[in-house]
Amino acid sequence: MGSKAPLIVVSGPSGVGKSTVVAEVLRRRPDVWLSVSVTTRDPRPGETNGVEYFFASDREFDQLIATQGLLEWAQFAGNRYGTPRSAVNEHRDRGQPVLLEIEVQGARQVRQAVPDATLIFIAPPTFEELESRLVDRGTEDRAARSARLQAAQSEMAAAQEFDHIIINADVQDCVRALIDSAGLSRAS
Repeated sequence: MGSKAPLIVVSGPSGVGKSTVVAEVLRRRPDVWLSVSVTTRDPRPGETNGVEYFFASDREFDQLIATQGLLEWAQFAGNRYGTPRSAVNEHRDRGQPVLLEIEVQGARQVRQAVPDATLIFIAPPTFEELESRLVDRGTEDRAARSARLQAAQSEMAAAQEFDHIIINADVQDCVRALIDSAGLSRAS
């Protein structure tokens, strides 16, 4: 087999609509595999190991790091999250495009590890719009929202490191632009 299938990395600030856009891409392109992350956090009610996440102990996660079993990893809110390298490679080797929805820090690590990856940054139309979306979602208190907005400013500054920046003013337009930018508009 010649070249591997595409590896597409989607990142952007919290509240920009990454999950909504990714879900629609997967609906339109069921041949694309969404990578399942490994985490040290405990499963939440209703979560199944291997579906939402692979749940690992700190020791298991340390072992994955030591053996270069993770394509990227980061710590967030006291827990660690990472992308299993072997699963990504297996799907790409089989010709199946792989999509990662990860933080900017992880995208930087993927850029180093997999130079042919396509990095796509989803941005809000304006910072004020992002703030409004976070308020409207009502999932965090003012302090948590403030922390997310501060992180978003830093992430927005990193957008130029990505291959493509897509403004999510309209989900359907954003999905079309992501599919085109990722080279997924060609027949599979």
